[in-house]
Amino acid sequence: MQQLFIGLDVHKKTWAVTIQEEHLVVKRFTMEANAAILVNYIQKHFPHHQVQCCYESCCCGYHIYHSLTAAGWQVLVVNPGDIARGHKLAVCKTDKIDSTHLAQELAAGRLTGIYIPSHEQEQFRSLFRRRNDLVKNIRRIKCSIKSMLLYYGIVLPKKYDTITWSKEMLQWLGQQHWSYTPATTAMHSRLAELEFLKTQFLQVSKELRIYTRKNHRQDYYLLRSLPGVGPLTAIGVLAEVGDIRRFKGIDRLSAYVGLVPAVHSSGGRTYTKGLTRRSKALLRSYLVEAAWVACKKDPVLMQYYQERKGGDHKKLIVKLAAKTLSRMYHVIKTGEPYQLEKVKALA
Repeated sequence: MQQLFIGLDVHKKTWAVTIQEEHLVVKRFTMEANAAILVNYIQKHFPHHQVQCCYESCCCGYHIYHSLTAAGWQVLVVNPGDIARGHKLAVCKTDKIDSTHLAQELAAGRLTGIYIPSHEQEQFRSLFRRRNDLVKNIRRIKCSIKSMLLYYGIVLPKKYDTITWSKEMLQWLGQQHWSYTPATTAMHSRLAELEFLKTQFLQVSKELRIYTRKNHRQDYYLLRSLPGVGPLTAIGVLAEVGDIRRFKGIDRLSAYVGLVPAVHSSGGRTYTKGLTRRSKALLRSYLVEAAWVACKKDPVLMQYYQERKGGDHKKLIVKLAAKTLSRMYHVIKTGEPYQLEKVKALA
């Protein structure tokens, strides 16, 4: 059966499409962003072809992938950073050129697709990320309230100048006297937004815990058996990584999360540039926090920290985070919880 290679440059409203047979481009066009229309077109004009298709990972997610694979196509979703581009493509970039380049690279077998999460993991991850968005929004509105006080020269009492905001502090903010009603309305609007965000945060956090304990119970409690790994870190690993068992080794898992260095090697010299930018940045930050706590509870990690604490502080905590991730991988792969008491007895 003859092969058909399709490169898609996808956008919200339109797709640029390049269709190629072996080494010959047979069709280029721009169409409405609709997978069903593309499938119908290929079935009508290329009915006896085996179809391979690719597009770059983007804001459109994976619904295109699922729609096209349902039609029997082989589909790759590619990280844009993994696509080789020469200088010509760098200085001259159009949707047509991009789709053609994708089709050519696909036909040459030079593309590697990224991992496609299941529908369940996608939606689980969406809820986890929504919680983190709410944390950012709460922080933002608190800064906005403090900025308004600073602008009008209102000094916040020292007992209220803390990270956590008590009900008493919120009442104090609401009772502030302003010369004119617009400022009163502006402050009350901010306080109402803060109250709404806090309610949403509590609701989403509760739903996240309930869902995880119900649908990922075994892995959740395996991760929780590790010192330093709290509920949020365990949920984050399950939501962002998915099934850890799919990784063949800890090195691949560490690279996926981003706990590996960026390395440049040339002419017999190797330079380490710090942590790779290709990472699960949010999850990596949670692992670093978990490592700090684990270091205080686990005698093995504490000993490792004490022996090296005179060196680079940032590098050391990243190494501890990598060790924490390695332990996560071990307990999930073996199905056995971490035995802290045995570790303490051996220490």
